[in-house]
Amino acid sequence: MNDRIGLPLSKALRVCRGDIVSFVGGGGKTSSMFRLASELCSAGKRVLTTTTTHISVDQSRMAPASIGLDELDSMQAKLDQFGHCLLIGPPDGKGRVLGPPASWIGSLRERADIDVILVEADGSRSRPFKAPGGHEPVVPESTTILVPIAGLNALETPLDEDHAHRSEIIASITGQSPGSPITTSTLAAVLPHPQGGAKQLPAGARLIPLLNKADSETDLSNGRDVAGRMLANTSVDSVIISAMIQDPPVREIHGKTAGIILAAGMSTRFGRTKQTCPWKDTNFAARAAQVALDAGLDPVVLVVGWDAENVKQAVDGLPVQVVLNPEYASGQSASVRSGLAAMPSRTAAALFLLADQPLITPEILRDLVQAHRQTAAPACVPVFEGRRGNPVLFDRSLFGELRELTGDAGGRVLLEKYGNAIVSVPADRAVLVDIDTPEDYTSLEDRPS
Repeated sequence: MNDRIGLPLSKALRVCRGDIVSFVGGGGKTSSMFRLASELCSAGKRVLTTTTTHISVDQSRMAPASIGLDELDSMQAKLDQFGHCLLIGPPDGKGRVLGPPASWIGSLRERADIDVILVEADGSRSRPFKAPGGHEPVVPESTTILVPIAGLNALETPLDEDHAHRSEIIASITGQSPGSPITTSTLAAVLPHPQGGAKQLPAGARLIPLLNKADSETDLSNGRDVAGRMLANTSVDSVIISAMIQDPPVREIHGKTAGIILAAGMSTRFGRTKQTCPWKDTNFAARAAQVALDAGLDPVVLVVGWDAENVKQAVDGLPVQVVLNPEYASGQSASVRSGLAAMPSRTAAALFLLADQPLITPEILRDLVQAHRQTAAPACVPVFEGRRGNPVLFDRSLFGELRELTGDAGGRVLLEKYGNAIVSVPADRAVLVDIDTPEDYTSLEDRPS
C-alpha cells in the first residue's frame, strides 16, 4: 500500500493561512494533528499546535519544539527556527500536560508569526470511537474547520466501554442497545450529530469528519459507506478516509458532486432544438439528466435558454433543478455561470455535461468522480486514445475562475492554464461523440444498439 494513490491531509482539508483546525473524537486525533502540522511546516507555513484539554507528556514530544503559557515572547523565535511549535501548560501530575484556555486561541490567530493553529479539543482514553461528555469538547469559537475522528477498526466491535468511550451516549444518539455491534450507520449517525462529533461546531466552520485506519480494501469500502451516509447531512462539508500510518495518509475525500447540464444553446447547425430530439425511449435532455442522476450526482441542474419551455418540459417528472440562462446567446460561459449560481455552498465539485452527448453512461461519470476523490485535482477530464473529451469535472477551487469566463470558451481555458495538475481519466469513445448536425444524429440513429 505504500505506493498507492493518496493525498496529503492538508490538501484534503483545504487548509489556508488563518485557519484554526480543531480535532475531536477518537482513533487518531493526536497523530492526525501532528501529521497535518508536519505537512504544513514542510510547505513553508508556521504552525502552532496546542490543546484546550490535555495531552500526554509522551505525545507532547512529537512536536519539534514547545513553549509554556508564560513563554509567548519566545514563540516567534521558535517558529522561525522550527516552523512548528507546541503551546502547552503545566503538567497535571497524571502524566499529562494541560493547554491554554480556549479563549486564548482567537487572540493567537491575530499574530503575524502564526499561519495556522491546530487544536486537540478533547480526549478519548485511546478508544477508536467516542461521544463527548457534558464537559467536552472544548472547541474554540474561532475554529474554522472542525474534524471529528473515528477509527474504522471500531466497526463490528461491541458498543461498550472497552471499545467506545462514553458508549451510553452513543447508544442514546443512535438508539442502539448496549453491547450491540458498532456499524457503519453508527459512525455515520454520531460523527455529524450535534451531541456527537459536531458538538460545539462554531457558526461558519466547516465540518469534515475523518475516518481513520482504512488500512485494507475492506476498511476503505466501509469508509465509503459511512461517507455516503454522512453526506446526506447538510452540515457535513466533506468526509476524509485515511490511513494515518501511510504516506500520504488520505486515501479518498468524499464530497457532494453536482451535475450541471448545459442545454441552453440555439442548435444553429442542427436546425431545430436538439435538446428535445428523441433518443431511444427518451430525449437528449432527459437522457443527460437520467445519466447524471444514476451516477449519484447531487444536485442535478439543467441550464436552459433557447426554447426554454420545451427543453424544460423534456425533463418533466425527473428530480432536476431547471435554471434559466437569459444570456444564452453570449456563449457557453453564461450557462456555466448560471449553473454555478445554483450550487449549494458545500458543493465539492461540479461535473459539466453537454445535452447532446447521448452515449455518455453513468459509469463514465462515476469514474470521473472517483478520480477526484483520490486526487482532489482542479479538474478531471475523460480521455480516449489521447484525446480529451466531455463531460469535465471541476473542483470547487476553480468555481471563482469559471464564473469569470466570457464568450464560448467554456472551461477549456482553465484546462490549459492548469496543465499537469489536470487528471486524465481513461474512457471510451463516447466522450468524443456529440451531435452537432442532422447527419451526426442520423449516423447515431443508424448505429447498432
